[in-house]
Amino acid sequence: MQAVTFPLPALSIAGWQHGPTQQKVTLCLHGWLDNADSFLPLTAHLPQLNLVAIDLPGHGQSEHRSADAHYHFLDWIYDVATLVKTAGWQQVDIIGHSMGAMIGSVLAAVMPQMVHKLVLIDSIGLVTGEASNITSQVRSAINHRWQSPNKQKPVYSDLQSAALARQSQSDFDLASALILAKRGTTPCPGGLTWSADMRLRESSAYRLLQPQAMQLLKDIQCPVLAILAKDGLQMMQQARQEYLHCYQQLELIELTGGHHCHMTQPEPTANAIRQFLLS
Repeated sequence: MQAVTFPLPALSIAGWQHGPTQQKVTLCLHGWLDNADSFLPLTAHLPQLNLVAIDLPGHGQSEHRSADAHYHFLDWIYDVATLVKTAGWQQVDIIGHSMGAMIGSVLAAVMPQMVHKLVLIDSIGLVTGEASNITSQVRSAINHRWQSPNKQKPVYSDLQSAALARQSQSDFDLASALILAKRGTTPCPGGLTWSADMRLRESSAYRLLQPQAMQLLKDIQCPVLAILAKDGLQMMQQARQEYLHCYQQLELIELTGGHHCHMTQPEPTANAIRQFLLS
């Protein structure tokens, strides 16, 4: 495994590469407030894939957006599309978890030439909003932006303490929390704190409406594998009912485990991925 850095026009993206570099890139996109190392447990079971896992902007070891910018969902689509273009990858397979799966889904819809196959881990459909909520949505986003500069990140005495705090807000074990904490923390006075940009926690200024989300999903031309966790997020089970009919080519399987099943159940998750991507 080797560290990689991708300079983009506005910022630099960090990540790692594992596996045979002569093979097509399988780009790994993590979930909200996670980082590239969420895919580390899969590497032992996918040695034949050229895995490139990145920290999305504002996460892990990647740079934060500039002081006058924010984290709009659609900007992450631009980031990943620009990465694929500037890296010179003709076409990639994508493994996305949670928010990363949604980013991969929209990229596959709007840039079909870039995505060969798409794997969604405990994710299906897209997060949407109601038209009737737009006024309160924008108001909440403005208030959150005003508050962000005054918020302080928590400080932990050591990595174990940070991992325990992360575990308390998740559905996985301490070993998984340690994996994320190791890449997702940075030294600070008094110990360690999270490297993620505080602005990631701001409310979105807008959300896609459901008809827009459905149209994007219908425009995905590539084969899609959705791996849903039996004990995963309830919102994904609800989305399954709402969006299942939108995909042109969808294979859906259920695996034991929670939302981070690719970390806690890496072998069965990898087996499903391998069968799909290499068939």
